[in-house]
Amino acid sequence: QVQLVESGGGLVQAGGSLRLSCAASGLTFSRYAMGWFRQAPGKEREFAAAINWRGSSTYYADSVKGRFAISRDNAKNTVYLQMNSLKPEDTAVYYCAADQSGLARSAVPGAYEYWGQGTQVTVSS
Repeated sequence: QVQLVESGGGLVQAGGSLRLSCAASGLTFSRYAMGWFRQAPGKEREFAAAINWRGSSTYYADSVKGRFAISRDNAKNTVYLQMNSLKPEDTAVYYCAADQSGLARSAVPGAYEYWGQGTQVTVSS
């Protein structure tokens, strides 16, 4: 079965950096677009970033543009989210997701077929 496993979350001070990883198995990873979403307590899940199947196209939410960078390594079946200049409002559970369209085109959770369990990111002020 398909598994997406996130790692790399933790506690960091404002202004710091974290790198999240998402390891995929059970699917042809190189055919899928991958996305990162986040969900803070009491809020809806929101889009952060997406990358197309070969890593040539990316798409970011305005709230993270210029601070976060999504990348992928198809040889390792892994997608990454480098998060810099972190702010307390970035505190959330971060989820990776897979979109069989292969295109980095959607910020809508319903467009993604598979989801990981999430990793907690906490940014202290």
